[in-house]
Amino acid sequence: MNVEDRKLEVLRAIVEDFIATNEPVGSKAIVDRHNLGVSPATIRNDMAALEDEGLIHQPHTSAGRVPTDAGYRMFVDRLTSLKPVSAAERRAIEKFLDNSVDLDSVLHNAVRALAQLTRNVAVVQYPSLSRSRVRHLEVVLLSPIRLMLVLITDTGRVEQRIAELPGPVEVEHVSDLRTILNARLMGQRLADAPGIIAELPTAVPAHLGGLVATLSSVLLEALVEHPSERVVLAGSANLTEHTLDFPAIRPVLEALEEQVVLLRLLDQQTTAAGQVMVRIGNENNYEGLQTASVVSVGYGSSGISLGGVGVLGPRRMDYAHTMARVAAVARYVGDLLADS
Repeated sequence: MNVEDRKLEVLRAIVEDFIATNEPVGSKAIVDRHNLGVSPATIRNDMAALEDEGLIHQPHTSAGRVPTDAGYRMFVDRLTSLKPVSAAERRAIEKFLDNSVDLDSVLHNAVRALAQLTRNVAVVQYPSLSRSRVRHLEVVLLSPIRLMLVLITDTGRVEQRIAELPGPVEVEHVSDLRTILNARLMGQRLADAPGIIAELPTAVPAHLGGLVATLSSVLLEALVEHPSERVVLAGSANLTEHTLDFPAIRPVLEALEEQVVLLRLLDQQTTAAGQVMVRIGNENNYEGLQTASVVSVGYGSSGISLGGVGVLGPRRMDYAHTMARVAAVARYVGDLLADS
C-alpha cells in the first residue's frame, strides 16, 4: 500500500484501539495488534505525519497518541461498513416495539431499546406536525356551548382542544361541520392547513359560518408545534459508564435537560429518512456537548423524514456499531408508523 493509504490504516488502528482500551496508542501496540507489514519506526513516522495534520495528538510526554475530533471525523467518513445488527439485537428491538399500542408507546419503547443496545443516551423526536397529514378530525359536542376538536394525524399524533361557543349549537350542525372539515382537510399536510382553514368561513353554508369562524383559532392552535411534548429521552444513567470520557459531566447533563438543544440536533436530520449523520465534539454547536458525539437519523417512510432518532455518547464511541443500531431502530419506528 502507498504512504497515504498506510497512514489511514494507522489512523484507523489508533481510533479502534483507543475506543477499545481508552488508553493512548503507541507504535509497538499497532505493530502487535494490526498486520500492517511495516516496522515500528515506519509507524512512528506515520504517526508524526498524522499529528502534523491534526488528526491525532499526544496527551502527555512519553504517551502514545489519541484521536482528535478531526481524526474521528476522517475515521467515520471513511467507514466502509457498519457492524451488522445481530439476530438477538433484532429480536430485542422487536420485543420492545411490537408491544407498542400507540404513538407514545412506540417512541418510548424505541428510546429504551436504543439506549440498551448502545449503552448511551437515546433521544427520539415526536413526528413533526408540519410534516404530518390529517387522517381525521373529530368534533364532539360536550354541551350546547362547548365542543371538543380531536385532530388525528397519519403519524399517530392526537391533538385535543376544547372550544367555548358564544351560544348553543344544534347537533346536526356539529355533524355537518365534521363532514365539511374532513372533506377539506383529510389527507392535507398540516403545513398547508392554515391556508385551508382561513378560507373555511366563506366556503361553508351560511348557517355554519359563525361556528367555523369561532373554531378557526382553535383549529390553528391544534396545528402549532409544542416543543415540550416532542422529545423522549432514555439512558441518561449510561453516562456514568463514561465518566473518564467526560472531564465535566455537568454541562452534558444540562444540555440533556434543554429539550430545545436536543430538538435542534435532531431537526437537522429531518430532510430524508435513513441518512445517518454523525457530529463529533466541536461539530456540536452547543458548548455543553463539545465533549460528546451525536449519531442521528431521520425516521419516516417513502424517504420523507417525520422526526429524528439519535444517540449521544462519548467521542470515544464505537461508531460502526452505534450508527447501525440507530439506523435499525429508526427503520422499525418508520415501518410501525407507516402501518398504523
